[in-house]
Amino acid sequence: MSDELPPPPDIARDVFTGDAWDRAEAFAELLAGPGVVRGLLGPREIPRIWDRHLLNCAVVAEAIPPDVRLVDIGSGAGLPGLVLAIVRQDITVTLLEPLLRRTVFLQECVETLKLDNVEVLRGRAEELAGKRVFDVASARAVAPLDRLLKWAMPLLREGGELIAMKGERAAEELAEAEPQLRASGATTAELVTVGHGKVEPPATLVRVIAGRQPEHSRRRRRR
Repeated sequence: MSDELPPPPDIARDVFTGDAWDRAEAFAELLAGPGVVRGLLGPREIPRIWDRHLLNCAVVAEAIPPDVRLVDIGSGAGLPGLVLAIVRQDITVTLLEPLLRRTVFLQECVETLKLDNVEVLRGRAEELAGKRVFDVASARAVAPLDRLLKWAMPLLREGGELIAMKGERAAEELAEAEPQLRASGATTAELVTVGHGKVEPPATLVRVIAGRQPEHSRRRRRR
């Protein structure tokens, strides 16, 4: 199936630079081949792998601070977490995914692409709370924002950031999540657009800054 993969658009070379270029091309082939065969990506997505998936995820790196520990919640086929690891060798990425067939694929990708800044972890965010702490949590098409907040905020240090790819409904989801934002102790929440001049339309993100966890949440995590 990978022979149906279209050539990368010219802008891709401006986004994936240096060693990232070869890795991005190899990852595109993995998505179009084994990724489709194993059901991680639909066959109709092959023509859109560069524009809709690789580039759209890569521009999220514009919103990621330097030298951070990032957890990608519900990583699936590695979007955006694996792409961020390719683009940003300065960050360490944990791909968190509950389904075995997906973690097997992700581990194979990490080994094939020789990414030493990535670990693959099988599990759910709720199971990791209280055991690991990260600077940034990323997510793409995993859950509505209010539910995503419940999963992500306990994984973040105070001042850490949730970066959620949300698209057209971003503003609506942000408004609907207001009660959960208050309950989770978030200090700020805002819409951010990235990828101007690189992807069309630019990618819309929700960025939430974690405050100190509410006392009742800390008690639950200590039990």
